[in-house]
Amino acid sequence: MTHFDLLLIGTGSGNMFLDDRFSGLDVAIAEEWHFGGTCLNVGCIPTKMFVYPATIAEQAANAQRYNVTTDFHSVDWPALQERIFGRVDAIEAGGRDYRSGDRQPNVSVVAEHVHFTAPKTVQTASGEEITAARIVIAAGASPFIPDAKGLDPQRVDTDGYPVFTSDSIMRVPQRPERLVIIGSGIIAMEFAHVFAGFGTEVTVIARGPRLLGNIDEESSDEFTKIFERTHTVHRGAEVSSYRIDDEQVSVTLKASGRLGEVDLPSQIETDAVLIATGRTPNTTGLNAAGAGFDVHDDGRLHVDSQQRVLAHGQPVPGVFALGDISSPHQLKHVANHEADVVGDNLAVDVAAGEPGAATEEHLRTVNHHAVPGAVFTSPQVAYVGITEDEARRAGHDVSVKVQKYSDVAYGWAMADDPGIVKIIADQTTRQILGAQIVGHEASMIVQPLIQAMAFGLPADEMANRQYWIHPALPEVVENALLGLDFDAEGPQNP
Repeated sequence: MTHFDLLLIGTGSGNMFLDDRFSGLDVAIAEEWHFGGTCLNVGCIPTKMFVYPATIAEQAANAQRYNVTTDFHSVDWPALQERIFGRVDAIEAGGRDYRSGDRQPNVSVVAEHVHFTAPKTVQTASGEEITAARIVIAAGASPFIPDAKGLDPQRVDTDGYPVFTSDSIMRVPQRPERLVIIGSGIIAMEFAHVFAGFGTEVTVIARGPRLLGNIDEESSDEFTKIFERTHTVHRGAEVSSYRIDDEQVSVTLKASGRLGEVDLPSQIETDAVLIATGRTPNTTGLNAAGAGFDVHDDGRLHVDSQQRVLAHGQPVPGVFALGDISSPHQLKHVANHEADVVGDNLAVDVAAGEPGAATEEHLRTVNHHAVPGAVFTSPQVAYVGITEDEARRAGHDVSVKVQKYSDVAYGWAMADDPGIVKIIADQTTRQILGAQIVGHEASMIVQPLIQAMAFGLPADEMANRQYWIHPALPEVVENALLGLDFDAEGPQNP
């Protein structure tokens, strides 16, 4: 049995806080996969490096809309992969080398899967027992693979099996000519844009009545309407069975029951299938519940507002968690914020002496207010705060404005491309409660709304007390703010 002062499980955002504050500790890092976690290796970074050229390809193919004659002929798929993963893989290798080499003599890398046998004890895949005074669990999440007849879950993402998840689809040696995507969330929509942009015949299978169904209903309807103009989508459907022959796939569908009776093809023939039906926190593989930690119904570790892991509702001394394994938001920027909080609280805990000795007033609290997100598809989608339905159910007297892109001058320049900005605000306080944007560069023009929510700036002040560059695209946000209808008395303190 080997004992450490600190054990860190996972090297995504959890690898960020391990700085000079902990140079006096004997540290172990357990990582069975790639350094850098989901974001660097199979998530945010490589996907956006595919999205950008796919967007250029899509624009070239559709430039006639803007009275320009261009063509899109093909993508050099191997060269694109080399450009993307040549950079990504070098960063991964550099991170591993930094933690494993002589520059951090106090750090030991355990390149194996570990699972808990007790709250402060793990066992490696090779049978070694490791104990630690303090532990940070940052082991992320993995793709969820629904059961279906004819599908071998153990072969998904393996060589020669034409069924993939986001963990492997970007590294396929050849771009498939036909691709069926199972799912309608963020991952599904981004990869639908990537492959369709490069010329793949993409078919999306969505169980629900709308695409991106977890965002505001009106915004989801708008996105669905736009997306279906140029993509094949079967809503209210799910997979009944697969038949996989000679690296080809036949997909049989059935009604999901979420959209009533639907007209579905009896079978879809495809070269590959991408399963993009969400991600599950890696608590089961860690035996987190077996170690006595509290686990949510959806698999997330229970943590308190200081990111301390709970057991029977109480913090386990010296045990913290962050990122997708515990967070309600599977977003890299949220995981980074939580890592910052964990780093500070862990340093305070170490300074206090015994694990768990730090007092509440010295610990930082996580901030999950106004968490934003974006979907890098076509069109882009961005969101922050709560939906209109959530605001009404919470008892707010709401003011809502939906502003079309085509109502501002930059929208005219884009030949009246479709898109909307929707803002939900409180009538009395004039505070922005939430916003959704569907359209060109949504991920960029949402930022002023995030800033206003973070600093409590009333919507009418935001609209009237600053310059908005004319005729830049953010005018669509300005006009949405100006269109909110408020009480005449003026804002009150919330």
